[in-house]
Amino acid sequence: MPTLAIRLDPTAIDVRLDDSMLRVSLADGRELAAPLEWFPRLRDANQQQRQNWRLIGRGQGIHWPDMDEDISVSSLLRLS
Repeated sequence: MPTLAIRLDPTAIDVRLDDSMLRVSLADGRELAAPLEWFPRLRDANQQQRQNWRLIGRGQGIHWPDMDEDISVSSLLRLS
């Protein structure tokens, strides 16, 4: 029986936010989604602050400098 070899790569490559959700695209094709309610600083930020993010640690996390907020991919994986 053939086995599909999947290489999991839990590093972030893109981040999208809307009024209710944080969505993180991973290098291996997965997408993580979490409600903004879980992240009060992001929830309470305005749209411009939410869009001002950068990947840190070669995609191991996301940083929002306007709010001094960091979220790691590993914590999102544990929450989902």
